[in-house]
Amino acid sequence: MSTSTSTPDVPYRLEFSVEVPGTPEQVWQAIATARGMSAWFLPTRLEEREGGTLRFEMGSEMGSDGHVVRWDPPRHLVYEEDWAGLMGKDPDAVSPLTSEFLVEATSGGTCVVRVTSSGFGRGADWEQEFWDDMGPGWMPYFDNLRLYLAHFPGQEARQLEVSTSHPGDADALWSALRGALGVGDVGTGVDVNGARGVVEKIGQRQALVRLTAPVPGMLTAFTFPEEGGTALAAVRAYLFSPDADDVVRREEPAWRAWLEALPVPA
Repeated sequence: MSTSTSTPDVPYRLEFSVEVPGTPEQVWQAIATARGMSAWFLPTRLEEREGGTLRFEMGSEMGSDGHVVRWDPPRHLVYEEDWAGLMGKDPDAVSPLTSEFLVEATSGGTCVVRVTSSGFGRGADWEQEFWDDMGPGWMPYFDNLRLYLAHFPGQEARQLEVSTSHPGDADALWSALRGALGVGDVGTGVDVNGARGVVEKIGQRQALVRLTAPVPGMLTAFTFPEEGGTALAAVRAYLFSPDADDVVRREEPAWRAWLEALPVPA
């Protein structure tokens, strides 16, 4: 990621690529439809056409609104989000946040998805903090995308998400969360709080598990720092089953209580 804050109206830019299984049409369904994006990213509303509106739900009545500016299936998607509105800033202070996806077929039944996000600002401290956090916050979702396309392509997900704050720092909280989950190395099993699966990815203060029970799906667990000397621990699951709604209603309170009871060192 390259950023600069030396002059007014400076461009910010984040670029990366990810190789995923599937045809361009399968990848397009995952990255350019409400059903697909809700299965590995955030709950999404999207009018699937150029000029269509979109909204990413972020919980607690928060969200990011925007619209599609280029729609060229199954290869090229560009959308803009209201960066100022998302951050509660003056709408004249920054440009829209623009995200571009390019899908390129490769040999062996895979595609490379090239992702670019960019925006213009005035070099304010909050802008730099936003872009510093954007890469670490956004890129792990593309591990979800890879896993979704490998095991659940085209399926609709029901999300379960719970979180709780604890005093202390995010690293100590992650140690407690990882230990309580029993997350070992990639490829090892997990069996906790009624959920069973296999560890697919370990990152900085986060883990991705492919679930086999109580229903098939994906589970991410992570921590991140908050202001005021606390950190947030969260579990988010994407469940692929006709029974997923019942599972969420049954399991969400249990997961919330489980997070609240984490044995975090003083």
